[in-house]
Amino acid sequence: MSDVGKADLFRALHRGRTPEDPLVLPGPWDAVSAQVLAEAGFPALATPSAGVAASLGYEDEDVPADEMFAAVARIVRAVDVPVSADVRDGFGLPPKELVERLLETGAVGCNLEDSSGGELKDPREHADWLAEVRAAAGGALFVNARVDTFARGVPDPGRAIERAALYVAAGADCVYPIYAPPEVLPLLRSGIQGPVNVFARLDGKGPSPTELGGLGATRITFGPGLQRWAAQALRGMADQLRR
Repeated sequence: MSDVGKADLFRALHRGRTPEDPLVLPGPWDAVSAQVLAEAGFPALATPSAGVAASLGYEDEDVPADEMFAAVARIVRAVDVPVSADVRDGFGLPPKELVERLLETGAVGCNLEDSSGGELKDPREHADWLAEVRAAAGGALFVNARVDTFARGVPDPGRAIERAALYVAAGADCVYPIYAPPEVLPLLRSGIQGPVNVFARLDGKGPSPTELGGLGATRITFGPGLQRWAAQALRGMADQLRR
């Protein structure tokens, strides 16, 4: 199957979702975790950059591009389900090179965030860059445009909606207002065209994926939550072994 065909199958998973059935995409950090999640029956996976970076011994902002792409390729190779890759802000690569390297991994989609170095990017410049990525991909990548306003201390939902509109107009398939408070999700849903990705917590302190779907989420991701959960479980086992 062509790259476009694979991406279209992934796009189809986002269509026709009902509020009680958002698309849940857990985040593998290596080949083994990807296999476990695929065997559990999830129809697709979405790598978290922070989780992959931790598995490679780096902080999220320090992982080299070559190592991230190699890790994504190993994850894709280990499973038969579609995999979308979080590649932060694109590692500063030109759109054509970024697309080529993503497609080489076998990924069908990507997360691309609109901040760098802790600062929000100019939204119109970022939209232009996203349009170049989409043009270079020619439909072969599902582009999930992350909106970082809430993550960067800008609580006004209107600012997130404005950025989302620019990114959708630039060709983004989905927008991801990361860390948006649950109470503003209905407002975001009403103001954003197309699928909306929402971050879910794994500590039981936030709404469940089904509840987030009812608030307006089309799809649910967990960031590095699963990798950190697994690391915590391993710490407990290590302590038990020492005793």
